Amino acid sequence: MDQRPVRVAVVGSGPSGIYAAEALTRQCDVPVEVDVLDRLPTPFGLVRYGVAPDHLSIRGIRETLWRLLRDPAVRFLGNVELGTDLTVDELRRHVDAVVYTFGAARDRRLGIPGEDLPGSLAATDVVAWYCGHPDVDREPVEEALRAVRSAVVVGVGNVALDVGRVLARCGALHHTDMPQHVLSALAGCPVRDIHLLGRRAPAHAAFTTKELRELGKLDGVAVHVDPDDLAPHPATDALLAADRAAARNVEVLRGWAANPDGVGRPTGVHLRFFTRPVEILGTDRVEGVLTERTALTPDGTLVGTGEQAVIEAQLVVRSVGYRGVPLPGLPFDASAGVVPHDRGRVVRDDAPAPGEYVAGWIKRGPTGVIGTNKSDAHETVDTLLADAAAGTLPRTARPDREALTALLADRGVRVFSLDDWRTIDAAEIALGESLGRARTTVATRADLLDAVRAADPHSRQRIG
Repeated sequence: MDQRPVRVAVVGSGPSGIYAAEALTRQCDVPVEVDVLDRLPTPFGLVRYGVAPDHLSIRGIRETLWRLLRDPAVRFLGNVELGTDLTVDELRRHVDAVVYTFGAARDRRLGIPGEDLPGSLAATDVVAWYCGHPDVDREPVEEALRAVRSAVVVGVGNVALDVGRVLARCGALHHTDMPQHVLSALAGCPVRDIHLLGRRAPAHAAFTTKELRELGKLDGVAVHVDPDDLAPHPATDALLAADRAAARNVEVLRGWAANPDGVGRPTGVHLRFFTRPVEILGTDRVEGVLTERTALTPDGTLVGTGEQAVIEAQLVVRSVGYRGVPLPGLPFDASAGVVPHDRGRVVRDDAPAPGEYVAGWIKRGPTGVIGTNKSDAHETVDTLLADAAAGTLPRTARPDREALTALLADRGVRVFSLDDWRTIDAAEIALGESLGRARTTVATRADLLDAVRAADPHSRQRIG
């Protein structure tokens, strides 16, 4: 019987990846060594680069993830991009199993005319910008914000709410860890109206009630809801009777519709249901959105009414979902945007691939909340451990554990370790204190490397 520890590579250091590492190291039946790889120099994935910075309690889960990464059996290998710095086959030769948890990074498009005009942006890019993602293109976002008086956010999920809320409170975010250039751009943003568009009924909106209620607590912000959007309908009445979360959302919306109050509140957030975008208008940049009023038939089918209207806008943000992207060397279901699997086992050519697994959004699609990733990752790890117990993992000859980092070093890849993250963490706290804040995110790869280099002058100079 092979007595060596099972060596596992986890690709992705967001919640799914770190929860997978936790499940592997907390069990006692199989000795393991875990390498957590991420294409970014920093860990935590969407907890760092996707959760809105003003959601301090949710972002606080980083402390839990940070604690889990510190397990002695776990190594963090940041700034390593699978498919570029290292192929899937090369990684497989260094480990017994791989758990892919690289998420769903691409936005869904609207598929309407004008979508590519300057000022039309994906929520994924806007969120990455205000969270300080090192790979985001800042200029399209910041240029759009300079002259925006009215913004349209297409979507009624939590990400759409986040974008709308950040725009609505753009001058009151100093308490967050947003990069300083983001705070400056938001503070100078002249936006006064934010329209969130949902093509179906309020009962069908995907946001959570807690996030929805936050809109009504923002200083200087009035929330507007059309009472006609809340009219009874057989299809939505049945949904509200069966879905308590939807019923709570509608109750909040009814409160705002019944008690409109914009006095002394210069910024308006308009929640517009039964409204779908038909075209983004403009010649050289976004000038407005042509919309069509929709309706539900008695059986709940959504139809267009032909009634059209134009919303003035200088910024349009599409927030209609995320999609997974294929990784070279890994099978991919393009229609679903996921890696095909059977209870977490990657499926190649209609059969489970020994030693390959998936967890998180690339496994199930972009659904659930952060906590959902824990049970999802544990299911995958249970499958992996069952395969280890059954002897079906490919426990063939493999290089020494250090061979993987040596290979990357030979290719000029500057691998960021957990010690490097400690240094970056301290640098962000120090930067924040220098600006009168608790913390300020370091937002570029060059600055992240500079922070590490400043603490260790002998650090290798090149980012791969």
